Amino acid sequence: MAIITISRGSYSRGKEVAEKLAKKLGYECISREILLEASEEFNIPEIRLSKAIHDAASILDRLQQGKLRYMSYYRYALLKHVKNDNIVYHGLAGQFFLRDIPNVFKVRIIANMDERVEEVMRREKLNYKKAMHQITKDDEERRKWGLQLYGIDTWDSRLYDMVLNINHLSVEDAVELLEFTVQKPVFQTTEHAKTIINDLTLAAKIHSLLVSYSLVVEVKVQKGIAYLSNTGDVLRTDSIIRSRIEERIMELNGIEEVRFLDTLKGVGEHVNPFHNI
Repeated sequence: MAIITISRGSYSRGKEVAEKLAKKLGYECISREILLEASEEFNIPEIRLSKAIHDAASILDRLQQGKLRYMSYYRYALLKHVKNDNIVYHGLAGQFFLRDIPNVFKVRIIANMDERVEEVMRREKLNYKKAMHQITKDDEERRKWGLQLYGIDTWDSRLYDMVLNINHLSVEDAVELLEFTVQKPVFQTTEHAKTIINDLTLAAKIHSLLVSYSLVVEVKVQKGIAYLSNTGDVLRTDSIIRSRIEERIMELNGIEEVRFLDTLKGVGEHVNPFHNI
């Protein structure tokens, strides 16, 4: 049992690798499904949510907390889904959203630029110049997205457990290598990993709840206790709102207590994924 994330550039055959790997392992293969689930759960039009989380964040978006809200919704939907285990995910930024889960097998698929251009020309009926422009633009946007939201370069190989160049390997070769590697004990789901996933999912749910109220906080969950930090003046000074928020969090299954702290440093082992947004 495992969770696999496949990061890919456009037209790099990463989707094909993901689908064939999932079929071979008997796993569920997901991508756009997470977008649909987040759209439905938080009542946001799919096209609006898709644009918000795929486009690179602007300064204005940051000030309005727009992207943070949508990213919070998306991450919760993804975590809730991967709790089921046996997943191959090739959608948006799995290496970011699932980076605190110890048994996730993070893969990057890359391909030769000329072959990517040829694929665009074939599919989209574009000439070489326009196809090259499209791929270059896509790559720049994805890279900018990671840098602006997380300060991390999606092309940094240190983010991944394995990077495969699809030019030197066939899709079948890549699938065979991944199938073999994911059987390693380090990528198997343990009880400890399940606990971490459950805690992260609860924390993501709380974050999505509070960000809906325009409350940007840091959240961690450990052993049934929800820890909130960076709560701002509203929760510090308004006891009525604070009480309502606490009651709302306590309604969640698995939460037994809510604690408000000045800092989350030293609480648990999980890194809050929104601390630098």
